[in-house]
Amino acid sequence: MPHDTSLIGTVVAGLGVAFLMGALAHRLRISPIAGYLLAGVLVGPFTPGFVADTGLALQLAEIGVILLMFGVGLHFSLKDLLAVRRIAVPGAIVQMAVATALGIMLGLWLGWSLEGSAVFGLALSVASTVVLLRALQARDMVETEKGRIAVGWLIVEDLAMVLALVLLPAMFGARGDEGASAGLLQSAGIVMLKVVAFVAFMLVVARRILPWILHWVAHSGSRELFRLAVLATALGVAFGAAVVFDVSFALGAFFAGMILGETQLSRRAAEETLPLRDAFAVLFFVSVGMLFDPKVLIEQPLPVLATVAIIVFGKSLAAYAIVRAFGHPNQTAMTVAVSLAQIGEFSFILAGLGVALKVMPEEARDLILAGSILSILFNPIFFSLMVKPIRADEVPEAEAEEDAAPAPCNAGVVLIGYGRVGSHIGSMICGRGEGLTVIEDQKDMAAAAGAAGATVIIGDATKESVLRKAQLDTAQTLLIAIPEGAEAGAIVRRARAINPKLVIVARAHSDEEVEDLVRRGADHVVMAERETASRMAERAMLARA
Repeated sequence: MPHDTSLIGTVVAGLGVAFLMGALAHRLRISPIAGYLLAGVLVGPFTPGFVADTGLALQLAEIGVILLMFGVGLHFSLKDLLAVRRIAVPGAIVQMAVATALGIMLGLWLGWSLEGSAVFGLALSVASTVVLLRALQARDMVETEKGRIAVGWLIVEDLAMVLALVLLPAMFGARGDEGASAGLLQSAGIVMLKVVAFVAFMLVVARRILPWILHWVAHSGSRELFRLAVLATALGVAFGAAVVFDVSFALGAFFAGMILGETQLSRRAAEETLPLRDAFAVLFFVSVGMLFDPKVLIEQPLPVLATVAIIVFGKSLAAYAIVRAFGHPNQTAMTVAVSLAQIGEFSFILAGLGVALKVMPEEARDLILAGSILSILFNPIFFSLMVKPIRADEVPEAEAEEDAAPAPCNAGVVLIGYGRVGSHIGSMICGRGEGLTVIEDQKDMAAAAGAAGATVIIGDATKESVLRKAQLDTAQTLLIAIPEGAEAGAIVRRARAINPKLVIVARAHSDEEVEDLVRRGADHVVMAERETASRMAERAMLARA
């Protein structure tokens, strides 16, 4: 090769092998995450064959963390964050203290120093951003009370890790220096001032500038520019936050998303970043797998089991007890506990820093990596076993009152999607005084449908439980107004299975989508381009007549 292709090779190997292993995992009916992790092991330095660049993979994974936290911020508001502060702040601190104490005991039992054991325990105390958010998003829980508590908890852990990563060099890089204590306090004070300055900058300055930029780009009419503006905002704010204010990439991206989430363009921004978020999230799991040396499972089985037990059971039991102590129901406590029963990116960074400072032995880093791999593998299983699926009628603003919420009456017509097309359909049907049930997964669109007079169900229409909540078995007509062809096809197939007599009208953007929807059971498929061409031709003929 005439030039360096390590970046291309890493991306190609990472995504290619992840696709094969993810497809195999899906075929075996296990979490695709297991396939992505195995792909990382296969292209990593500890197995024969092609070896991808680990350093590049970790940087690509960081982009995935940034985009994921930006996406969460788009659906999160400052009000949501402040609403859970009373449980998230003390809960995260106490849970981290418990996990750190357990890690210290294990480290001392293995013969390590107190300082090394403390760093080891701290690395076991913080959950992975990617794993937690992917688990919540897969179950439509991000915008529920359970999800808000878990995300708020994650933000507090993030801030704690930012503080730890700055203080560790100050503590152990100056050992033996009489001014170490004064330097430590000075470093802690500087970190807190930078965090406060960052938050103030985002809420006072960026809150006015970023939405204005996005609205200006949106009015330019260029979808390419809008997509570029969203990505530049997410990555730029995250990078600037890390360079200028020394906070994490994830925290910077979250605040950028939260500010843009207050605008009417938040839904479009989320849609534009979704493909990249998914791709880079996969690279995150691949990068984790690349760090794993399978030999540790054979050479240190008991320490590995003890490490996994702290992560999966020690942290979870502490989190569960804390949430219950604050008076929240059992399922909320269980969701938060299982969400935190894994470790990830911050743990690797802290472990690397501990080894570099010669505070923690390399053996501890191997145990952290093994614990991360195994806990990430177990996490989807624990979610399936211990967390009940969200109900179709679970409305985030009134989760505690859902049990008493009446089931929506069947209106005969069910509409899926209340975006640009769906809102026009809804206004015409409701304007004639006819009953309409709308299924929508975005709060702002759902509120607009409710204001128009429709019965609203908040949820993912591709899930059978949500379709049944709309009483599709007795409905007469189903209108699918969402633009995504793959999701529409899945809805048509499930709807036809629920009610064979249902009249299904769907929307498509290509001849291939039309054929797929008809094959799956749609009675009528409206293709926008064809309808537009027909209307324009009619107008032209009328003008000539």
